[in-house]
Amino acid sequence: MIPRLDKDTFFDKISRKKTKSKEKQQYLQAAASIIDDIQENGDQAVHKYIEKFDGKVPESLLVTEEDRKNAWNQVDDQIIESLQKAAENIRSFHEKQLQNSRMMQTDNDIISGQLYRSIERVGIYVPGGTAVYPSSVLMNAIPASLAGVDEIIMATPVRNGEEIAPILIVAADISGVTTMYRFGGVQAIASLAYGTETIEAVDKIVGPGNAYVAAAKQLVFGDVGIDMIAGPSEVAIVADETADPTFVAADLIAQAEHDVNSPAYFITTSERLLTKVQEELSSQCQQLPREAIATRALTDKSAALVVDTIDEGFEVANQLAPEHLEIQVSEPFARLSQVRHAGSVFVGSYTPEALGDYYAGPNHVLPTSGTARFSSGLSVDDFMKKTTFLYYSESALEEASNHVMTIANEEHLEGHGIAVKKRLEAKRNEKSK
Repeated sequence: MIPRLDKDTFFDKISRKKTKSKEKQQYLQAAASIIDDIQENGDQAVHKYIEKFDGKVPESLLVTEEDRKNAWNQVDDQIIESLQKAAENIRSFHEKQLQNSRMMQTDNDIISGQLYRSIERVGIYVPGGTAVYPSSVLMNAIPASLAGVDEIIMATPVRNGEEIAPILIVAADISGVTTMYRFGGVQAIASLAYGTETIEAVDKIVGPGNAYVAAAKQLVFGDVGIDMIAGPSEVAIVADETADPTFVAADLIAQAEHDVNSPAYFITTSERLLTKVQEELSSQCQQLPREAIATRALTDKSAALVVDTIDEGFEVANQLAPEHLEIQVSEPFARLSQVRHAGSVFVGSYTPEALGDYYAGPNHVLPTSGTARFSSGLSVDDFMKKTTFLYYSESALEEASNHVMTIANEEHLEGHGIAVKKRLEAKRNEKSK
């Protein structure tokens, strides 16, 4: 079911998984047209696109306090308990990422430091409409809340003017979301970025979405901050002969059921394991409600590779730089140091990616499509700004002055040096009086 490739073909397939520039341009052009319209026409344009793409404009885009209270009565207590436990784990993990402002005094005359300040207003985009993802609410909003963001504004689409799924509202309440809106798509990204008559602009937008939402986030970046441009979710599993083929197959399928474009990569030293995994994939897929999606993703977007050694397996994994990396080998912690590029790592046979998606605590908003080479998953830091500060006394400035003026003159920015020189002259003039 999952194609076995040699190493050259394996990496050739991976190189083609990137969205082609022409296709990207189509998404960008469509998103740009909507963004321009909303900037010019505000709420009127927002309503037009909601009706066009979602079928009907809700009576009110804003979710009221009464709506929020009613939602709790519509969600099963067991589900609420599970969400609260997951939130507790996520909160506990992310609390340890908080940092305090700091001051450093190199001597009595020089003080420097760094201020940590939260972003004031953050927009969280949560996919919706045909499916609901309360885990996305928890993972995006809890770090923002811990960072001290004043206003956390959530936008999620609904179909035909219907209500937001109550479970999303409950997850939002648990996570610290302050305001919720019933709309999504490019129109939501544009409204959050630039504001309308009824929606105040935010400072940063986070959260996953479809290709058009990703294009919109790319276009508004610079006017507001964004978390990342996410592609299809992906997993790579490195396994040796000790791995359980049932577990490996289940985890490959769990990834593939996301979307027909979600790749699952299997790297192993064992021919026998690969054969057993292939058998398990065929068997387990038949029991899956999303069998057609998972089968297509495994067949068209995924790949298996047999390597000579586990060391070689990790070299391949690092070239992949996957969003999720599972290590199912005999001594997994001994291999953890070999991981150089990955969004999140799942160590050992009893740590399926599903734990990270929903419950364990580390964030599931992660770099995809090889971007783990240069970026990291969502954290409290994404909702903080770092501002440096500096103090020099007169004597400290005088001691540094020649070096500053020398470098300024070398760069032909004499005004920089003059700014120092004027202070020294003022001090000398004052002494001569």
